Amino acid sequence: MDAVDQAILRRLQRDGRQTNRELAEAVGIAPSTALERTRALRSRGVITGFHAAVDYERLGRGVQALISIRIRPQSREAIESARDSMAAMPEAVGVFVVTGNEDLFVHVAVPSTTYLRDFVLDRLARRKEFVDVRTLVVYDYVQPKEQGELSVADGAEKRTPYA
Repeated sequence: MDAVDQAILRRLQRDGRQTNRELAEAVGIAPSTALERTRALRSRGVITGFHAAVDYERLGRGVQALISIRIRPQSREAIESARDSMAAMPEAVGVFVVTGNEDLFVHVAVPSTTYLRDFVLDRLARRKEFVDVRTLVVYDYVQPKEQGELSVADGAEKRTPYA
């Protein structure tokens, strides 16, 4: 990734709906170059899609929480099954497989603390494979507008996604 690719990514993260002409002008390249570079970023899997950012408060889901879950038995199958079932729930905003004492963190957005309590007690705590469920209510959430490239020390191995 060179400086032009990084500039394209920064602009698209700020506004994924801008036209190719607007993108090219902002980055200082020809529209054909902007289109070619954007297509290349997509084909390499750097850009995985374009998404709408939503305001959960305006959707009637103003209470957000992080729920940590420990799973037993500790196996790939159990963790992947729990990950997938949590991701399929409409309350889930994101699901993270993590290291440490917990196996999953689930970010949820729900209408109220009463709904959150019922969700945790009735849909999570009853699951036999969930041996510990803890809830942290989020006071404030700020999502970065863009993700820049991190500098990697020479010789450092690149991360691979959990699969």
